[in-house]
Amino acid sequence: MQETLTSRRPLLEMRAIGKSFPGVRALDGVSIELYPGEIHALVGENGAGKSTLIKILAGVYTEYEGEVTIGGQPRRFGSVRDSEDAGVAVVFQELSLVSELSVGENIFLGREPARLGVVQWDELYSRASHLLGELGLDLDPRTGVRKLGTGAQQLVEIAKALSHNARILVLDEPTAALTDAEAEGLFEILNKLSNQGIGIIYVSHRLQEVFRLSRRITVLRDGRTVSTESATGLDEQQVIAKMVGRQVSQVFPPFGRTRGDALLEVRHVTAEDPVVRGKLAVNDVSFTAHRGEVVGIAGLMGSGRTELLLSLFGCFPGKVSGSVVIDGREVEIKRPAEAIAHGIGFVTEDRKRTGLVLDQTILANMTLASLARVSGHFVTNESREIAAGRPLFENLRIKAKSLFAVAGTLSGGNQQKVVLAKWLMSEARVLFLDEPTRGIDVGAKQEIYRMIDKLARSGLAVVMVSSELPEVLGLCDTILVLHQGKVTGRFTHENASAEQVMSCATGRQLCA
Repeated sequence: MQETLTSRRPLLEMRAIGKSFPGVRALDGVSIELYPGEIHALVGENGAGKSTLIKILAGVYTEYEGEVTIGGQPRRFGSVRDSEDAGVAVVFQELSLVSELSVGENIFLGREPARLGVVQWDELYSRASHLLGELGLDLDPRTGVRKLGTGAQQLVEIAKALSHNARILVLDEPTAALTDAEAEGLFEILNKLSNQGIGIIYVSHRLQEVFRLSRRITVLRDGRTVSTESATGLDEQQVIAKMVGRQVSQVFPPFGRTRGDALLEVRHVTAEDPVVRGKLAVNDVSFTAHRGEVVGIAGLMGSGRTELLLSLFGCFPGKVSGSVVIDGREVEIKRPAEAIAHGIGFVTEDRKRTGLVLDQTILANMTLASLARVSGHFVTNESREIAAGRPLFENLRIKAKSLFAVAGTLSGGNQQKVVLAKWLMSEARVLFLDEPTRGIDVGAKQEIYRMIDKLARSGLAVVMVSSELPEVLGLCDTILVLHQGKVTGRFTHENASAEQVMSCATGRQLCA
């Protein structure tokens, strides 16, 4: 396969690419080449330089060192439109859809088919429907984007990229929010595009996907190219070692936590879908979380996992019934402030939109949920805030110059640590974690796993939603499986298997 590739002229060459920001050398002589029909994986820890390299190719960053060549012709893009006109389409991890518009309008935004200045809506929606069909997405292009879940929005973003008739397609963590079935559909599309001669750069922390799809793998570390090798000559442990610069042995902390008294009891909680009348997003769910225990909530997208946590935290928009007991006392939670007052913290699945204020400092984000207690009700006391925040900053090993670094400048793993610090500062006793390692590299994942284990050992009750089965099986003492809002399986760490959990998650087998 390698000989077949290199006997042809590269479709894309990026040679000795360098890029600096104030005080940071983001890229230092990075090189990568892409051949027609190749799926080329680009991997590395957060902060390795992947996003910066992609943004140079996309025309987002126009000032850099080195050379970019497409089809043998040197190119230097002055804008995103220049990059698109050269046949490059980039799907970033952070979605760029306009929620007020329909799916079809988003796909052809700024490029609507028109005659004499009048948009041809039938043609627009017909073309959008065709693109969605190629992705295996049974979705009306007239549907408003705001009504879609994260996974469906990601597929719309990919359809938007394909609408450019790109020769080069760059995908940044494309399956982070997809179900297994949606991911399988995407893989089929990517292989089809590859067979049509389109070159694809595939960025993912999910190494199983990398090895399944890619012909070659380029590893970046600290802004430099570590290696470019055939995927058939590597295994996951070798790639991880190249990414982090060391051998990675024990991924998950060893078990041995001591379970204490029941801290959180959820009894017959039901939540009505706020959009679809008569549909239940959560259907009669009950479970218990003890001190020192990690309870995993598994299931496919749309199973009701996130809706369950939102309901318990008092921020689900639909009608919620059932009861919640904390420390043996039934409590009423109708809004997040009441959940926080009862000692519940919630690390949401989208840290950038609902977990952090990106243009504020680390310290400001840490104190969001406990400002009145830490700093005062009427006048803030920065000295007290710093005194409360510095131990967490140091204990969580947040990589930043100081507490006054802006949260939006941090890597994904460090942003997640800041969100955790916010809830630890609030003195939460029950911690909800929704996809706590989404978009985080291998090394940072291990740190998050250790933190979750340490928090449980300190006496917290942790309830964790994750789409990654190895994560659920490797971290959780108890596993609850949901399908279409109902509990279809309950397992302990000792008797759970990937096959059983997936069987329950797909509704093929009721294991409860």
